[in-house]
Amino acid sequence: MTVSLILRRTLLAISAAALCMPAMAELADIKTAGKLRVGIDFGAPFYGYVDDKMKPVGSDVEAAELLAKDLGLTLEIVNTTNSARIPNLLSNKVDLIISSLSITPERQKAVDFSIPYGAIQAAVGAPKSLKLTSIEDLAGKTVAVTRGGPQDKIVTERAPQAKVVRFDDESASITAAATGQADIVAITPPIIAAIAKKSPARDFETKFILQSYQLGVAMRKGQPELMAAVNGWIKTNLANGKLNDIHVKYAGVPIPKEIIDGAK
Repeated sequence: MTVSLILRRTLLAISAAALCMPAMAELADIKTAGKLRVGIDFGAPFYGYVDDKMKPVGSDVEAAELLAKDLGLTLEIVNTTNSARIPNLLSNKVDLIISSLSITPERQKAVDFSIPYGAIQAAVGAPKSLKLTSIEDLAGKTVAVTRGGPQDKIVTERAPQAKVVRFDDESASITAAATGQADIVAITPPIIAAIAKKSPARDFETKFILQSYQLGVAMRKGQPELMAAVNGWIKTNLANGKLNDIHVKYAGVPIPKEIIDGAK
């Protein structure tokens, strides 16, 4: 059974279960509660992580802080693993997911997405000594991925002769690459840079880009007021440059022009 089929069946099952639950946490309910619960994975530099003072930081953390502030709400960050992001949303543990979650057709069957607020690239990283220039070069090699992420799907489907080793979150994938448990990792360029910084002796670099994805804020289906509020907030903060400033602060590069132009 392919990763794509497993993910599709899992999301459909979660969606069916969610339909049996009463509608919860529309915008008015969130404002009545006075707080916005946002799910963020703390194992995903530069998007979300815990600094040396044990404080949550990252581009998604700052975006969530800005959103809550602009809505006049207190922010409650709920730490979630990569694979638990959508299940936690559909089980009403959070109101929104702002956690480097790429917009894909399979995920759109389970949740609704805002307009894109950023973009993420799926890439392959490895030590400089390894010659890898395309996905065909992964044949016969062991590749570490984060379970259920876009890289998992891409490598499994497009490099069937590769041996895929799955980790439950991106922090585990980083550790595997940094400690030598894995020489090849399919993840994002900023995280590949984080691996190189964490373990200079490993001499990690981005080898090639697998695919680019748009990032969206995820919410449960049937929440038009919340969707309108989030989309309006994204348009405003792409136009005024605040979301771009956050992105540059952590990624070192601006949000792609097509994302900003598409929100106008």
